[in-house]
Amino acid sequence: MTPDVVEVKPLPDYCLETVFENGERRWFDMKPLLSYPAFSALTEQNLFMKAYIAYGTAVWNDEIDLSPDTLYLRGRPL
Repeated sequence: MTPDVVEVKPLPDYCLETVFENGERRWFDMKPLLSYPAFSALTEQNLFMKAYIAYGTAVWNDEIDLSPDTLYLRGRPL
């Protein structure tokens, strides 16, 4: 089972630094996902920089979130 995200830090280059409940830190590049309709609103830098943690993953608002599986399995260890 994938651990939950306990910290997220949005970076100006559309990347995320995440910390998981098991202590692992990972870096995730959001740029490839921004062309998908579900994430296109995040091209607005002000919205992207408002990422926060809810329900064990990174979210931006009631409509946009990213699964902890994606962040963990596709993220690069730091």
